[in-house]
Amino acid sequence: MFGPPKAPKVKGTMHPRFDEILTPEALAFVAKLDGAAAGRRAELLAARRERGKRITAGEPVDFLPETAKVRADTSWQVAPPAAGLVDRRCEITGPTSRKMSINALNSGAKVWMADFEDATAPSWFNIIDGQLNLFDAIRGNLEYTAEDGKQYRVGEETPTVVVRPRGWRLCEKHLTIDGRPLPGSIVDFGLFFFHNAQTLIDSGVGPYFYLPKLESHLEARLWNDVFVQAQALLGIPQGTIRATVLIETLPAAFEMEEILYELRDHSSGLNAGRWDYIFSYIKTFAARGPEYVLPDRSCVTMTTPMMRAYTELLVSTCHRRGAHAIGGMAAFVPNKSDPKVTEQALAKVTADKEREAADGFDGSWVAHPGLVPTCTAAFDAVLGDRPNQLDRQRPEVHVTAADIIAPGSTPGAVTLDGLRTNISVALRYLTAWVSEQGAVAIDNLMEDAATVEISRTQVWQWLHYRIRLAEGLVVTPELVNELVGHEIDRLHTLATDERGHRHVNEARDVFTEAALGDELPGFFTPYAYVRYLIDRPLQPTGPLSKEDLRMSEQVRRDDAARERAASSA
Repeated sequence: MFGPPKAPKVKGTMHPRFDEILTPEALAFVAKLDGAAAGRRAELLAARRERGKRITAGEPVDFLPETAKVRADTSWQVAPPAAGLVDRRCEITGPTSRKMSINALNSGAKVWMADFEDATAPSWFNIIDGQLNLFDAIRGNLEYTAEDGKQYRVGEETPTVVVRPRGWRLCEKHLTIDGRPLPGSIVDFGLFFFHNAQTLIDSGVGPYFYLPKLESHLEARLWNDVFVQAQALLGIPQGTIRATVLIETLPAAFEMEEILYELRDHSSGLNAGRWDYIFSYIKTFAARGPEYVLPDRSCVTMTTPMMRAYTELLVSTCHRRGAHAIGGMAAFVPNKSDPKVTEQALAKVTADKEREAADGFDGSWVAHPGLVPTCTAAFDAVLGDRPNQLDRQRPEVHVTAADIIAPGSTPGAVTLDGLRTNISVALRYLTAWVSEQGAVAIDNLMEDAATVEISRTQVWQWLHYRIRLAEGLVVTPELVNELVGHEIDRLHTLATDERGHRHVNEARDVFTEAALGDELPGFFTPYAYVRYLIDRPLQPTGPLSKEDLRMSEQVRRDDAARERAASSA
């Protein structure tokens, strides 16, 4: 009835060795995955937006009545831990650039989350170069020589590699079919799986993934169907893929059990993605009412009521179903030039990881190799020789929707320093992001895209409700523009060339678009990517429409029909 899907057209620059990743066979594989998923993806993203409008209008956020049977059924469990994922007491995260990949592989962590999402600015070069670096790493061929001649090589013992593809919302403008950009998630997953799945299996582990930004169990179902199709196409046994889902959106917190159920044959647990979860909370209720306004980001700790409820529910849900529960990020970057700051920060990291281990988490995240010993020691103290604490049930945990939402329960205030910090950190990070850096050390913290998301949504919400600061000032456009201007002037003084000045101006444009408009965009990344990160010949010059940002969702009717036929076959 339908012919085979068309081969994707490569519109990005072909840098050295890119042809090793963008082979005709690999592109045909990605096209097949796209042909079976693109229409459903578009429908699910539209459903996200419609639900967001209903929540803003007053629809309650609660556990789903239509999936109550899944939650009540005590008979089902996820697949047992796969080889290389039994002991996950310390996981390091980071981008897939060559040097950072080597540092992560030599970190001593049990798992490396190789990140194409928040820690990678998704330029064409970064995405395909990252695939090359993983290709080499999995074959033991990864090395790097810096400009100063220093050589970096991977040691004998390395972590299990787990890849985080981009979320469902992002597209890849450099690979198109009939002019429609492919979903970034399918590109990242498909290229990695095609080139490396069998090699990983032959080495005794498997193709493992982290899935970001899910907002419903139906989005998890789509991922599961992609996994089934990918394994069938390459003749790999079903259930070989394992995926850990980041619970980093508020809607997903109400569907943890259903998400595990949808992925149960491919599941390796859930992760408490704390920074994006805070962002999602703010975004979900941004225009719902001033009672949902959170204080300064520094006040929203893991012991505040809403965060405590979310993590308690995550651990109890995971262990009831035999799944790993992985804790949140420790983002501190050790500072050799300031031992006192490092000592104080390490004490906080230790307390954070000890709390997670005591709560029942099976492991946790760090952003820097210098934190691996601290995290490992905290979990060693609880686990001892055991690889995890999956057998630790939490029957005493009873979390309600009111506990998770808990408006007004977070102590602290909105301050001028908090407003100034949100603006400064966001603009500094965006200046790096538009120059293709996704993980950036700012004020001794390793920041990623979640930094901007929290900062710009807080600024937007504080503006929207004209919040009065603790010092007495009201957050107005005039005040925000004054603070933005001061920070932009400061960043210009630090710029050393025309390119640097251009990136500062681009950062201001992105922040203005993402934080200061009448409407709050869902994410800053679609606009910033289309405007500044795609190869220059493809960059639009005029104003961007919603269609420009959602081109990957414009699936033709015959493509959608082909997809439905494939899914029903």
